[in-house]
This record gives sequence, C-alpha cells and structure tokens, in this order.
Amino acid sequence: MSLAERLGLLALRRIDPETAHALALRGLRAGLVPLPGPVTSSRLTTTLAGMSLPNPLGLAAGFDKNAEAVEQLSRAGFGFVEVGAATPRPQQGNPRPRLYRLPAERAAINRFGFNNQGIAAIVPRLDAARPAVPVGLNLGANKDSPDRAADFAEVLRRAGPVVDFVTINVSSPNTEKLRQLQGADALRGLIEGVQEANEALPVPRPVFLKIAPDLSTEEVAGIAAVAMDTRLAGIVATNTTLSRDGLTSPARRETGGLSGPPLFARSTRVLARLSHETGGALPLIGVGGVRSAEDVLAKVGAGASAVQLYTALAWEGLSLAARIAWDLDSRLAGLGIGNVSEIVGTRRGDWLGPDF
Repeated sequence: MSLAERLGLLALRRIDPETAHALALRGLRAGLVPLPGPVTSSRLTTTLAGMSLPNPLGLAAGFDKNAEAVEQLSRAGFGFVEVGAATPRPQQGNPRPRLYRLPAERAAINRFGFNNQGIAAIVPRLDAARPAVPVGLNLGANKDSPDRAADFAEVLRRAGPVVDFVTINVSSPNTEKLRQLQGADALRGLIEGVQEANEALPVPRPVFLKIAPDLSTEEVAGIAAVAMDTRLAGIVATNTTLSRDGLTSPARRETGGLSGPPLFARSTRVLARLSHETGGALPLIGVGGVRSAEDVLAKVGAGASAVQLYTALAWEGLSLAARIAWDLDSRLAGLGIGNVSEIVGTRRGDWLGPDF
C-alpha cells in the first residue's frame, strides 16, 4: 500500500463510514486512484459459468450500488465486478446511520436496505461503460413491492442485455421477510420466473443465487437441490450474517448484517457444504471475510471457482485487489500449481463437520 493510500484511508476513517464510502467512489471516478488494470497470468486465468476471467478475485455487490464507477473498478485488479443491488424503483433504504465500523475485528455491520437509484438510472450507465472484465448485476426487490419475486425478473428484463451475469439476492438481512424467499417452494417459483425472463433475452445470461450464511445443513441441501433443478449457473456463498459471536467492538450491538473476518469460517463452511451437496457440478463463488491470498486459497479449496471481497477494501484500500492477485499467483507458482482451477474443492473436507 502506498503512503498516499494509507493517509487517505486514515482520513476517511475519521468521518461517517457511509460518507467516506461516497467520497472514495467520487475520488475513483475523478481518476485520483492509481489503477493497475486486470491482474492476470496463466495460473490465474479461469472460467466461471462460461465467462473468461483474468483472475478469480471479484468485487462483491454493494460497493458500487448504482454502477457509477464500473470502468474504474474493472481496472483495479479484479477479475470480475458485481454492481447493485438494483431494484425496479428507486429506494432510499433504511434511515441513517446504517453502516458501522468494527475496528477490533476489521469488520463492518450494515443495514442499508437495498438503497439504490433504481434500474432506470443504472441501465444507461452499464450500457455506456466499457469495462475491462466481466460485469454482473445484483438483483433486488423493492421493500414495498406486492410481488417481490416479480421484481427480480423485472430487473433482469431491463438490465440483462447490458451485463454479463446476474445474481438473485434473497439473502440480505436488511429487508423484512426477504430471507423467507430462500425456502424451497418460494425459491423454486422465484428462480423459475427469473429464468423465464432470462430465456426471453436476445442472449440469456448466467444467473447466480446469493444465499445467507445463517442456514442449517438441511436448508443448504434444499437450496442446492433447487439450484440444480432450475438450471442456475451457480451460487454465491454467502451474504452477511446476523451472528455476533466473539465480537468486542462497541458497534457489535447494532442491527444489520455483519461482514468481514468474523464471517470467514461460517461462510466457508456453507460453501463447502454446497460443494459437497452438488458434487462440485455447480460453480460457486465464495464470499465472506476474504482479505488475503491465503483466504482465496481456502475458499477455492472449499469449492469456490471464484471469490469476492468488499469489506476488506475499507480497511486495506482498493489496491488490495491487485496485491491479493499478485500474491495468489506467487503462491500458486510456489506450490507448483499450473492453474487455480486445479485446486477447486480439493480441501472441502476440511470444512465439513457434523453441522456442516
């Protein structure tokens, strides 16, 4: 990390975290952040649901909710970028403050509530962007919608032609009753509606499903079965958690979803269980607490074809993406591994226990 980035992070941490994030995005759009371009090598290139990635490290949804800095983020070292979540209509989200830092854990708690400018504002930006890596959109539903399942299909219909993949987000803990859509029957109907809209596109897109980490073994198995039956391209595991186990920072008492290192083990266990339940036949994206090349290797070993991060950037800076990718390449070389895809799922047994 450069001295300028270190000083910038220190300055941003002195102000409200949501304001700091908005300023960081503004600086990125203004060209104030050095961008190395996509980091790649013969060891890092991989394929995810038919998409060619320069490396397996992606940016998770939520960092750029409104697709305002797509081109810049696509050149920050990532192998792919996911923006959103987007809803059919603009939505303010929950009252501020709604984002909290947990310094002792280098984590965060948020209760944003799908705040975004709406799909009508987001699609033109995606259409105009010329990204260097694949870009996906996280699909959301309006809080006051009478038919949330239909909202996901509507966002896909409008944005599908201008993105490379989409992710159905039924796992945010910050929209009341949203996680109820993870039940097998409700989930099947929702996915079928999205897939119907997807098949009507000129070119159908890979459709992923993002799930919660706070699921039982039986619930994970049920989701895996539905995902296979409904021809999903893959599963993103996982979203934020409601657990507060082991936290010491004062903000631990805030409601919302917890992200960062405390989520790592929980999310990786769910990932490994999904890999086991699907027999490795369904591409998985590992998310939750990733902040190093070692973490990437653990997620890949548990069954992930690719990984995503977000919270670590608030603590380590945007240059973290390139630093992790370079370190990952070096570690793969040191282990004598020709390509990262060779180790997908090779250590999932390490994460499978009586509960997961």
